[in-house]
Amino acid sequence: MPSIDYDSAAELTEQLEERLTKSLGNGTNVDRRTVLGGLGIAGSAAVGLGSTQVSAAPSYDDEDEDEHGNFGAVDEYHDTNFDPHEFLTAFNTGETDRGSVPQRVYEENGRTVREFEFIAVDTTITIAPGIEFEAWAFNGQVPGPTVRAVEGDLIRITFENLGQHAHTIHPHLKNLNPEMDGTPQNGPGVLDTGDSFTYEWIAQPAGMHFYHCHSLPLKEHIHRGLYGTIIVDPDPERVRNNPGDYVHDHPSQITDAMREDLVEEAKTRNHEYAENDAVNEMVMVMNSFDTDFDGENEVYAANTRAFAYGVGQTDAKGNWTAGETKRPIQINKNERQRVYLVNATEFDFINSFHTHSQFFDYYDHGTTLMPTDKTVDTIMQTQAQRGIIELDYSDHQPGLYMFHAHQSEFAELGWMSFFEVV
Repeated sequence: MPSIDYDSAAELTEQLEERLTKSLGNGTNVDRRTVLGGLGIAGSAAVGLGSTQVSAAPSYDDEDEDEHGNFGAVDEYHDTNFDPHEFLTAFNTGETDRGSVPQRVYEENGRTVREFEFIAVDTTITIAPGIEFEAWAFNGQVPGPTVRAVEGDLIRITFENLGQHAHTIHPHLKNLNPEMDGTPQNGPGVLDTGDSFTYEWIAQPAGMHFYHCHSLPLKEHIHRGLYGTIIVDPDPERVRNNPGDYVHDHPSQITDAMREDLVEEAKTRNHEYAENDAVNEMVMVMNSFDTDFDGENEVYAANTRAFAYGVGQTDAKGNWTAGETKRPIQINKNERQRVYLVNATEFDFINSFHTHSQFFDYYDHGTTLMPTDKTVDTIMQTQAQRGIIELDYSDHQPGLYMFHAHQSEFAELGWMSFFEVV
């Protein structure tokens, strides 16, 4: 592959990244128009970029801080090793401890239980080179840990609040017990500093789901980072017995051959089946950051860090001088690619996902085993909407293929990425 492709991609990433961080590094009172204006006038003067901490006090409708809950001791939990590349494939199934997520899996009353320990903390996260953001986070990371279970399992999360404000965990699942809804009105309500509660949810329906804090003001608790994903794998035997539940239209016309196809597809989505190993799976959470707390975002990203999947300096042979912090997502062209995508963006009506030189199948909410949209290259999601994207690069030449939000300003403000097909 000619090196010029990599050189120009690296130059583009560096140019956008440098202009964004320079604009934000000038101070906290920087709105989106100021940043985009800076993108149009590339400065020639060198700007020193130290660790600029974005810490302006929030001004959302001038809410009283006490509306968030009681104040208390702040736990010193700092996840300085968050890597958006590692996060892509960090599926927490209860089988092993993964970093900051204590977890275990066991049988109880004939049902598989996947148990996790979550804590809410106040911490500082890096959202761009030299730019930090004061976040509220589950287990010290944004996005929060990805929980993965099989349809019908019991998800048990012991949650302790060690942050300064009152928090909850609300799941976007089919939850039959109102006490477990994670809202201020139900069950234990909001948990003040030092309080804990154990949430229990049946993993249903199969699909790609969302969880977040539901304390008020909701917009700030989500924007600050209290959200993550729950993946519920389909049970192939249940699919065999109830195939109509996994197609979005014409369930009465399912033939025996279609039933078997659905079962085989379910196995590729179930982490306990060998067929799953033939698919490269990734989690991408589209998020954003209002760095001056004026109700408008200045930074956009997939998995928190702007341009994390951009291109650094490389010899085009897999050796990246930018190290772990900035590189494209390398994929094997002979593997099927699956993206679990969710939109956690606050202050914007929609976000989007667009692939260059490629089309994909999309499964809205991931609740079906047949595509809800076939052969598309752009999809839109409102906040909390999610879905599964299936990609096939087997007939593509090796090299770089861009993907990004197709709101152009989102891409210029951080949500611009590349796949490297090898």
